[in-house]
Amino acid sequence: MKKGIMRPGHVQLRVLDIDEALAHYRDLMGLIEVDRDVQGRVYLKGWTEVDRFSVVLREADQPGMDFMGFKVLNEAVLEQLHGDLITFGCDVERIPAGELEGCGRRIRFVAPTGHSFELFADKVQTGRYGVGNHNPEAWPRGLKGMKAQRFDHCLLYGDDLDETYRLFRDVLGFDLCEQVMDSEGNRVAQFLTCSMKAHDVAFIKHPEKNRFHHASFFLETWEDVLRAGDLISMTNTSIDIGPTRHGITHGQTIYFFDPSGNRNEVFCGGDCFYPDHEPITWDADKLGKAIFYHDRQLNERFLTVLT
Repeated sequence: MKKGIMRPGHVQLRVLDIDEALAHYRDLMGLIEVDRDVQGRVYLKGWTEVDRFSVVLREADQPGMDFMGFKVLNEAVLEQLHGDLITFGCDVERIPAGELEGCGRRIRFVAPTGHSFELFADKVQTGRYGVGNHNPEAWPRGLKGMKAQRFDHCLLYGDDLDETYRLFRDVLGFDLCEQVMDSEGNRVAQFLTCSMKAHDVAFIKHPEKNRFHHASFFLETWEDVLRAGDLISMTNTSIDIGPTRHGITHGQTIYFFDPSGNRNEVFCGGDCFYPDHEPITWDADKLGKAIFYHDRQLNERFLTVLT
């Protein structure tokens, strides 16, 4: 049952050098820098996103993800979910409006996998970059690099998938789109959506809590993904795998790393999900084909390089 969560709102990533990170996220990936705050954090967005920002970069000693945020319908939903999270057993932290520039108050909680998530109802909306909301052109001129359109999802590694699934299903109202099951009937990967997308967040079983696999950004076409691959080579950016196709979600994809070692994905396509759809199930012994449909095998980096 939907509980009023609309979509991913933002992700805050730790990077080792903010200037190197900007050369990657702004100049190579094509996100638009919109602000910096007194903490030194940099705010960016994809050009189709209406909210003021969707990516926050924070310089730190270790790379990884600080938190992922989801936007809810209104303040009443936010307050209801606050109580529901407490009832579930989560410790919930209230974060005042303005702690992130242009964002209203947030509530933050830790999932059983150890990852920090937050919910918010209000964020300044600046509209689609360069085209606005009134008689808009097809796309803005002057975009850089890959021309990333939006922050789409995160894939996270952690230990307690069952309780995390229960949290996201029963408290937050997410649907299970796809899953990977082992021979003993245990779920070892789960792809969850709060919308009609193939997934808005995903989890893979891992013995350590709170590990970050990748943040993903949407491109419009397969040609755009191929061009992203060219740009990765032109800039000597560290590549993981691709361009290729997923079996899970059927999206077309390429994976690569920012200068701090955080993995990124850009992709196009992907399935649509409706609430009456049954989850798609993959067997764990078919995981290679499920992740990389063409090669039908996983590379070691994809499984082991985490931040």
